[in-house]
Amino acid sequence: LQRDGRHVACPDIAGRGRSDWLVDKHHYTFATYCADATALLARLGGDTFDWVGTSLGGLIGMFMAAQPNSPIRKLVINDAGPFIPKEAPRRMLTYVGTSPTFASLAEAEQYLRKILAPYGNLNDEHWAHLTRYSMRELPEGGYGPRRDPGIAVPMKAVPIADLNLWPVWDQIRCPVLVLRGADSDVLLKETAEKMKTRGPEVEVVEFEGVGHAPPLLAAKHIDVVRDWLLH
Repeated sequence: LQRDGRHVACPDIAGRGRSDWLVDKHHYTFATYCADATALLARLGGDTFDWVGTSLGGLIGMFMAAQPNSPIRKLVINDAGPFIPKEAPRRMLTYVGTSPTFASLAEAEQYLRKILAPYGNLNDEHWAHLTRYSMRELPEGGYGPRRDPGIAVPMKAVPIADLNLWPVWDQIRCPVLVLRGADSDVLLKETAEKMKTRGPEVEVVEFEGVGHAPPLLAAKHIDVVRDWLLH
């Protein structure tokens, strides 16, 4: 995909989208995701890359940018950070580890509107877009999520606790743009403020009327990312 003179790659990480589901569900870990990301960048070629990641994608970007001699030139983290309170993954587990089925895409869209309500006040076109790319047609008929419910296995295997990645954050050397939903329960405001006081050079942009996570579908949100990357 070519945009603004840049080559854009949009990978589906393991267990999501059109990527395969892992046989051993315990391998849905940062180690697997980062190894896959490293292989992807090697296959793409090039000396440097800009990384834009939402939620888990932002955390993977943090790990990638923190590596010695990292090829990440600029990093955009959308509503994630080096500290995530345990209440957030506990909320996500109420739907991430499930495998609901729907008779129609319209029924699936109503489900997404409910569990993704923190995305904010999206228009009908955006909800239809999210549904189209979040759901798959099932062999037996109907629709289901394009994600392996097994991605929750590693999360359930250990007690839910706060995620502390400050040592990773402190190793990042490239410029970082942090996007935050003003009502987010994942990237707390105090965490975003602390990110500006340690580690890499940081700019924080907050979007009103959104929780976790800004879906980056509205032009005003996309423009923030594009302008920062092209600056």
